[in-house]
Amino acid sequence: MASTTHGNYITHLDMSLNKTEEKELKSHGFKKIDVDLNEGAGGKQIYIWYKKESGVPPITRLQVTFNSDMIAGLREAGYTKIDKDLNAGARGDNIYLWYFSGCDKDYDTPIVDMDVTIDAVPDSQKFGSGWERLACDLNRKAGGNWIHAWVKRERQTYICDVAATQTSILDLDLFQDGYIRVDENTNRGAGGVFLFIWYRQTTDPKLALNDLQISTNDSQFHDLKSKNYKQVSVNLNEGTKGNEVYLWFKQDEFKKPIKAITVLVNSDAMKAYDDAGLNVIKRNLNTGNKGTTEYLSVHNQ
Repeated sequence: MASTTHGNYITHLDMSLNKTEEKELKSHGFKKIDVDLNEGAGGKQIYIWYKKESGVPPITRLQVTFNSDMIAGLREAGYTKIDKDLNAGARGDNIYLWYFSGCDKDYDTPIVDMDVTIDAVPDSQKFGSGWERLACDLNRKAGGNWIHAWVKRERQTYICDVAATQTSILDLDLFQDGYIRVDENTNRGAGGVFLFIWYRQTTDPKLALNDLQISTNDSQFHDLKSKNYKQVSVNLNEGTKGNEVYLWFKQDEFKKPIKAITVLVNSDAMKAYDDAGLNVIKRNLNTGNKGTTEYLSVHNQ
């Protein structure tokens, strides 16, 4: 568990939907992230605000929901919902931000900074410099810019476990066990069930995973199995009539530990990540169906 003694971590989060709320939050010591979460989509001007206060438990996990099924388990696991729609006044999904305070697990490390990007190029640059990207586009289905929230932690963290779910039944158990959900449906645009990748973090690089791979056909499946990768048993294409797609992981002492992962659905981001030399696994999570092209990006530089 990370130290929480110096009090430089974020302890409060909120949103503003108008100038009155902005003034109120500023008067209470909140700092504004000056990027409109409705950029390019119309609607209200919406901003994230955060505060650091000594003696208050740190915020250690953030989640985004864009449908009612994703809510399962969050409240019971101790998450707080900011009850303001990030797409207010625009078209698109109703998007809400949730946060968890405290270091209840060995997997929790305090968040010390937050930011928001509205373009693929700075997006890729942040991914390679110690930041973690929330996978959900905060303009999801509203048009406009691709907007992503980012967090930086008190210490460098690494991915030590991965999982996947095709039902919300297991959400509470995973949240309670310290997992973070990658909040983008790997079946996006393809029909089928809502399906998510999950991960846990550690501050010990010796406990980290060093390699993640995707299989989208039988040949790749058997190749990864023969190389002693371990399979996450959930088909990431479940219910779409597409290929069976699986996530695989491995600890390999000859590779660097994995620092962060995210799902990419924006073709501009895929190119920007490639240009930045980041590892984008070019195996479409929607292989064999007509859904959105989605790639997993893995950072272990």
